[in-house]
Amino acid sequence: MSLSQMQVFNEYVMPATLETLDQMLEAFNAASNGAIVLSPDGFTGDFLQQSFFQNLGAAQRRVNRYAAQAAVTPVDLTELQNTTVKVAGGFGPVRYEPSQMTWLQRPTVQGIEVASKAFAEILLKDQLNTAIAALVAAITAQAGATNDVSATLGITQSALNNSHAKFGDASQSLVAQVMQGSTWHKLVGQGLANSSNLFEAGNVRVVDILGKTSIVTDAPALMQTGTPNKEIILSLAAGAALVHDSRDIISNVQTTNGLTRIETTIQVDYSFGMGLKGYTWDVANGGKSPTSAALATGTNWDKTATSIKDTAGVALIGDAAK
Repeated sequence: MSLSQMQVFNEYVMPATLETLDQMLEAFNAASNGAIVLSPDGFTGDFLQQSFFQNLGAAQRRVNRYAAQAAVTPVDLTELQNTTVKVAGGFGPVRYEPSQMTWLQRPTVQGIEVASKAFAEILLKDQLNTAIAALVAAITAQAGATNDVSATLGITQSALNNSHAKFGDASQSLVAQVMQGSTWHKLVGQGLANSSNLFEAGNVRVVDILGKTSIVTDAPALMQTGTPNKEIILSLAAGAALVHDSRDIISNVQTTNGLTRIETTIQVDYSFGMGLKGYTWDVANGGKSPTSAALATGTNWDKTATSIKDTAGVALIGDAAK
């Protein structure tokens, strides 16, 4: 691979990555029933702010036609705001020697394909893991959305069903479950035998369990260390998390001299937006361009929906050792 060919690599690595990522996003969104939506539509600035009107269910009342007239306290038409926050990330630098490619007589297009696919999978993993961490933080901060049996029990089908009951008559709107591979195998061991794969990329797998889609991925946020160690299953509504890919991938290839052999490094910067159904990013507490720790902090996600049924979903927490 000559230095002039390296310029071709620099020009085409980003478009190839974006095309690969688009294909992976489409496949993931379809397979996960839209519970976690990975969108190619970005936004400008640090935040995306959207307004909506508060639920007016409290305005309904009973009337006694035979009673004397009395004053009624009005319910104000209130407009609320949900905020999506932009998250920044980087890839590399990855270092290699151009002479390695020329020595092996490898074509430039092969390097483009390998690099773009690897980066697309890493970006997909980051977006998914960040969405899961934010969902765990926001949902488990709400007692009304969490079934925590970890003090005495582990993950069971019965406990999972009880977590769905947190949504009451809206439990059918929970379209997908998110769990670690070890958790999924526990459920399989308890007799849940359906394991047809719907989508697979890297360590992310979408499977079907008893007619309900389950996203199986070893996201760190689904396992929490402590006494006891806890594992978490998220059961999510459609649109529980919306990830906006900002399409602002910036890649740079730099070739340097000064060593016995020429070295080349590749580095990429990227960003994406993160928003949760029924929750708003707390701009004052969480700030802009947040860290992973800030995104995984429950107090940085404020519930805006009146009812738990109108939020992202519910969580089951069990003792990981049982």
